[in-house]
Amino acid sequence: MKKRLLSALVCAALVFGLAAAGFAAEANPTVEEAAQVLSALDIMTGDENGDLHLGKTVTRAEFTKLTVAASAWADSVGPAASVSPYPDVPKSSWAAPYVQVAKEKGMVMGSLSGYFEPDRNITLVEGVTMVLRLLGYQDSDFSGVWGSGQMAMYQSLKLDKNISAGRDDAMTRQDALWLFYHLLTAKNKSGQVYLATLGHTLTAAGEIDRVALVNSVMEGPLVAEGNWQASLPFAASTAKVYRNGKAGSLADVQSLDVVYYSKPMRSLWAWSNKVTGSIQKISPSASSPTSVTVGGQTYTLETSSAAYALSDLGAFQTGDTVTLLLGRSGGVAAVRTPGESAGVTYGVVTGTGNASYQDKDGKSYTASTVYVTATDGNPYSYQWEDKNRKFEAGDMVQITAGDDGFQLKKLSATSLTGRVNAGGTALGGYDFASDVEILDTCGDGAALRVYPSRLAGVSFKDKMVRYYVLNENGEISRMILSDVTGDIHQYGVLTDVTESALGMTLLSSYVYDVAGVPGAYTSKTSIWNLEKGPCQIKMDGKEIGRIYNLTGAELTAVDGNTAVAGARQYTLSDSVAVYELRNKKYYLTDLSRVTGGGYDLTGWYDKAASEGGRIRVIIAEAE
Repeated sequence: MKKRLLSALVCAALVFGLAAAGFAAEANPTVEEAAQVLSALDIMTGDENGDLHLGKTVTRAEFTKLTVAASAWADSVGPAASVSPYPDVPKSSWAAPYVQVAKEKGMVMGSLSGYFEPDRNITLVEGVTMVLRLLGYQDSDFSGVWGSGQMAMYQSLKLDKNISAGRDDAMTRQDALWLFYHLLTAKNKSGQVYLATLGHTLTAAGEIDRVALVNSVMEGPLVAEGNWQASLPFAASTAKVYRNGKAGSLADVQSLDVVYYSKPMRSLWAWSNKVTGSIQKISPSASSPTSVTVGGQTYTLETSSAAYALSDLGAFQTGDTVTLLLGRSGGVAAVRTPGESAGVTYGVVTGTGNASYQDKDGKSYTASTVYVTATDGNPYSYQWEDKNRKFEAGDMVQITAGDDGFQLKKLSATSLTGRVNAGGTALGGYDFASDVEILDTCGDGAALRVYPSRLAGVSFKDKMVRYYVLNENGEISRMILSDVTGDIHQYGVLTDVTESALGMTLLSSYVYDVAGVPGAYTSKTSIWNLEKGPCQIKMDGKEIGRIYNLTGAELTAVDGNTAVAGARQYTLSDSVAVYELRNKKYYLTDLSRVTGGGYDLTGWYDKAASEGGRIRVIIAEAE
């Protein structure tokens, strides 16, 4: 009657619309998180609209169905019962197949008079008894008045958390939800965690891994084109929809998005990632392709349809210009021509040179190449033989794909000013699109993708925005910045500074430590007027271009990613470097080690938060 997929797929480093606080079952999960787990396991899935009706009471027949769904025999339930399991449960009843399996496997018992009473509301003690039978306990394992031992075990196994019903009270569906949720992490009579007996693994901490569960029931992918919704096993209009990891609506799903779905969860996950470029290589061969190289990047083929399209039986071959539609794990879900997918890429040139390519016969040749970091943060390479149009590192470019190949065009600056709101959803008078791509750049090609939340509260002035693009809804879809976040640079401490000016001769030597790795920079032509202590290092290619001292603030508290200095709050960098200063020497340490008391802390930042700054370095000195 139901098909349970027990093999968990590899977790991708992506968010599938799960709670941002983490994917393992928390010590105090919300109702929504618990419901998501039971839905993924096809235990409690709700009605045709996904409504769980948690306030309603549960009948014995309904609870039996839940119990069977949570058991190892869930797949053995047929479409109809072969016999009438009880006089009051005829074989024609919707509940008969479940009650028959439950009776045969010892999960349920009838009354002394031989009836099951399927329509009577189930009491907590009855529900607990059925769940304990899933854990391998029988009535004979308990002494005393019936039910007292079961209720004691119920409390001992911590199955009672969040449940409001008393022993003889009628259970609500919310009570049932919590009972089955806690069942999953309870140990059975043999000492094995129950969820593991169903074929699912737990995290190293022994908790429920919701990502693995969602992966195990996720199907697809489909491409959002034509009548794609007809391929779903439920009405798309009733589904929960996530696009690029964010909750949304069906209207947010765009043409040629790659879509995954889950019937028990009644959910859709859409991804908009695309790559346009020339096919440089099909590996290991066109007769049996498993990967394709486009724009200098190699992508695994995720679907049989993508493999067919790139095989010697399909429509594409080496040298063709294509757009790859990428799935949630970054593999190729489908292949389309650029005309179908309107392949336009924006980015910054990181360099030029020669690269090796394959022609349609599989023979290698060398051609001039432009290397670009696109707004999606990935590096690409494009064959470019037009000697009249040259590109240099740092140039902003637009790459347009067509049937006849690529066109690269330099972009002129289009400045934008305003403040990003606290939610990181809008800049000035423009909203950020749900699939916005933002690239922060510095110098001759250094680039890093950043996300709108990183820019929350930043005031954009002058030339902080180098270029932006609006989509058809008037939202910012692509944006290139000029060193707004400072996250491109390296941060550490200067451990020694030597500077001298003798007449026209300038000499300098700087010794530094970045993340515990020492380094040095010397110059015979300049001095930078630096002091020992926390610093920012800006690179020029592979060489140091400039070093700056940071600005300090004595911290009175650190909580999470926030530091307090007097009446001011500062945000810590995600990669804040922490050093202990002992006997005038710096020792790399961990923030958790120095925030428990006993240390004076100083935070060092590169610029104001309103300009994109963060505390980059924390120095701890013993009190």
